[in-house]
Amino acid sequence: MTIRQRDELLKKWKNQLLTRKETLLTEVKRDTDALMNDEHQFTDAVDMASAETEKSLAFGKNNRDRQTLEQIDAALKKIDAGNFGECVQCDELISDARLDAAPFTTLCIDCQTELESEKQRYPSGRNP
Repeated sequence: MTIRQRDELLKKWKNQLLTRKETLLTEVKRDTDALMNDEHQFTDAVDMASAETEKSLAFGKNNRDRQTLEQIDAALKKIDAGNFGECVQCDELISDARLDAAPFTTLCIDCQTELESEKQRYPSGRNP
């Protein structure tokens, strides 16, 4: 791959990241505003439980979105620093196809597979 081709790919990924960031920021703000302004009065326990479940799910989504925003910011910094697309585990280049699918990923497919395998073997998070 030529330097020009790589620069074009980096530009494409940066644009994808910036677009995704903008979308997530809008969603996080909207969802946070909705959670903060939710002052419903419930007359029965079932409605209150349902609302609390929905609120809990919304908080979870909001937290995942914030984590994704942090990953996006880290990826944008790596683009600017010139080390975007390197696996943080093995230092090999992450495949272009994987970066196309998730430009904020930090692991190559092999290291991601190994990590997921370890999580299945040791669900408590501790290795023997």
